[in-house]
Amino acid sequence: MKSLGTSDEVSTRAVGQYPRRPGTRFSWLFPWQATWQTLLVCLALVSQCLTHSRVASASETSWPRAWFEPLKTASQLGIATLDQSPFLDGRPLPPVEDRLPDDPVVVVPLESLGRYGGTARIIALDATMFYAREGLVTISADHKTVLPNLAKSWRYSADARTLTVELRRGLKWSDGHPFTAADCLFATNDLQLNDEFQPVTPLILRGLQLHAPDPWTLVFEFERPSPLFVNYLAQSPDLFLAPKHYFEPFHPKYSGADRVAERMREMGFINWPAFVDATRLLRVEESLDMPTLRAFRPVKITPVLQRFERNPYYFKIDPSGQQLPYIDAIEAEVVNEAAVAVAKASTGQLDFAAFTMPTQDIPLLKLGEQTHGIRVNIWRRIHGSDVAIQFNFNHEDSELRALFWDVRFRRALSLAIDRDEMNEIIYFGRGVPRQVTVIPESDYFEPRFATAFTDFDVATANRLLDELDLRDVDGDGLREHPDGSQLTFTLEYVDTETPKQVSMELVVSYWRAAGIDVRLKLIDRGLQYARAVGGTMEMTLWHADRTSDILFPVRPDFWVPRVIAASTSMWNEWARWYMTDGELGERPPPHIQQLQRWSDELRTTTDSGTRVELGKKILASNAENVWSIGTVGLAPHPVVTSRRLRNVSDRGFWGWDIRGTLPYHPATWYLVD
Repeated sequence: MKSLGTSDEVSTRAVGQYPRRPGTRFSWLFPWQATWQTLLVCLALVSQCLTHSRVASASETSWPRAWFEPLKTASQLGIATLDQSPFLDGRPLPPVEDRLPDDPVVVVPLESLGRYGGTARIIALDATMFYAREGLVTISADHKTVLPNLAKSWRYSADARTLTVELRRGLKWSDGHPFTAADCLFATNDLQLNDEFQPVTPLILRGLQLHAPDPWTLVFEFERPSPLFVNYLAQSPDLFLAPKHYFEPFHPKYSGADRVAERMREMGFINWPAFVDATRLLRVEESLDMPTLRAFRPVKITPVLQRFERNPYYFKIDPSGQQLPYIDAIEAEVVNEAAVAVAKASTGQLDFAAFTMPTQDIPLLKLGEQTHGIRVNIWRRIHGSDVAIQFNFNHEDSELRALFWDVRFRRALSLAIDRDEMNEIIYFGRGVPRQVTVIPESDYFEPRFATAFTDFDVATANRLLDELDLRDVDGDGLREHPDGSQLTFTLEYVDTETPKQVSMELVVSYWRAAGIDVRLKLIDRGLQYARAVGGTMEMTLWHADRTSDILFPVRPDFWVPRVIAASTSMWNEWARWYMTDGELGERPPPHIQQLQRWSDELRTTTDSGTRVELGKKILASNAENVWSIGTVGLAPHPVVTSRRLRNVSDRGFWGWDIRGTLPYHPATWYLVD
């Protein structure tokens, strides 16, 4: 979407007026030009679409009950006959019953049993949404329950210091090599806990020891109780799975440091960790040789196209005994511009598009629904807020950080935002004005956490700013520092995943009306990471995920300084202090240290009641102190499918917490002519 510009510029280029409340300053915005007739049609379509797009709770949906329970197996359902796609006929492969595990996992499709065949057309950014990650455990459709997957079962010791996982027997990688506990040991001990591969060990892995008494049993041992480690296994499955037989020749432990170093030089890699990362991320040709456990395996990678074909050893079947997936191949076009992706999706050139589909382009997509045979399914983002505005409390400028740290300043800026108008302009009135907090379905949610300081109250905002002695000295409508010097801030951000640019154009206009001058600076993701970690940005933002019960209790990063990240850069020096036990970084104020202690207890307590109490204390602190400022959350998210793609839910939840489509079994999607 183009820059919003001033209100006058908006008025001259808007194609129509949306019904507004008295005092609103902006016309309805569209990212494309249209005739009045087209506009009226699109508004009618959008209204109809969103009127019926309420995302029901898990208990209200028509999703199969099997999606909320541990998946049954062939023996439990009496399935004795197995079948495969004709795509595999005539290939030098063992019979399908020898390629599947001893007792295959059965997935119930959403609507109907599928048919084999076809090549799905997507863009590369949607590839991992179209063929979901496979981990030891997975996430239920209620987006809070962890279920078995590659693991048959698991159990904790009474003190939650030991987690024992039993693997399904007979699982195989896509090259036919057996999947056993050795692959998990390699991924964990030789990669994740290896200082050469990962110099900084994630907090949740510190003190972890993993061993395997036999090929089908894993024993995770923790220094401290870790009752929510299974959440981490479910949401970040790739960290604990790697084909040992493939990577051994590239690992110094198994092939010798000198030999591996020489091989890396020959292959053009700086070191062996770079090779492993590039291979796992499908960035090099060697990725084609790396076995996978997912439904599809890569067979072609070019700068413009990625092709995937069905994994002949995929371990899941449907209730009729057909090996999944139904679709034979995927062609994923590399498209980096969201506008291009929207154009392709709206004109029926893609079978599935979601990751880069902007909410504000729903009118264009709905028009394509009428003219190009697509379906625009409206899911709900599980972001607590699409934009989480952050202040750098650790900035080197002492005057700046003192202002940011004054809660009156943060409350004033929050109260100066007209979230209702933002909701109308950007989200068709279907988002929820709110602060950065967990989603309503969370056990940790309370309404007051979402509504704190969200009223549009310019009078109170101005009073708070006056109390800080920030006044307009020169009469230009903008406030100055108490000493009369210019008061201007720069907010740097990456425009990705949620409508950040149009949101911030509006927010900045609201702040200017209150006399606060904030300049926006669009930067790329690499620069965002470097400047965030370096603590050089004055202000920034991200989308507030980690708001479901899968991630919040193990990663409350928007509310507690505990990790150094590009997404939560309010307090990286305090996080550095926490991560290094005070050896580096800056000692936080007492209240922040209390938050850090609460987060430790939250992650380690085995009492669910205590866990909820601690989580609510952390969220209550944010509601009171407004560590970051939210705008609108729980927003509608378009998931576009072609008419020929079936078994895709018309409603669902979308977000990183649940890896997009993971709970909805994309291996059961199929194509019709």
